[in-house]
Amino acid sequence: LQYTPTYGRTVTRSSAYSVTEAIQVNGQAMGNFKLPFYCACSSCSGGYGDGTATGTRCTEGRTIAVDPRVIPLGSKVYIEGFGDFIAEDTGGAIKGNKIDIYLSDHDRCYELGVTSANVYLMS
Repeated sequence: LQYTPTYGRTVTRSSAYSVTEAIQVNGQAMGNFKLPFYCACSSCSGGYGDGTATGTRCTEGRTIAVDPRVIPLGSKVYIEGFGDFIAEDTGGAIKGNKIDIYLSDHDRCYELGVTSANVYLMS
């Protein structure tokens, strides 16, 4: 089964991003992760703005911050309920099974709050 990721869309939790057989076949289940959200403001990014640890610019629907000891930087990641992302960033508070999902709007970070979901490392 082939799996083709899509990036760069508005992030929202949706049943459209359920785990399919193609994700199960092509991905490695990493377990359940805590999912807070962040933006480029100084409060969320600690003054780092929209730059990432890999040198890219944060993009909603693509950028996530991970613990690189758990998910290697540059990895393609599928988050159940949210879709496809790339591990492009790190953060001081990102330890273990925690992933920060980048959003382009600070108010939406608070609206979406903190949730959890199953995560797959895609090959």
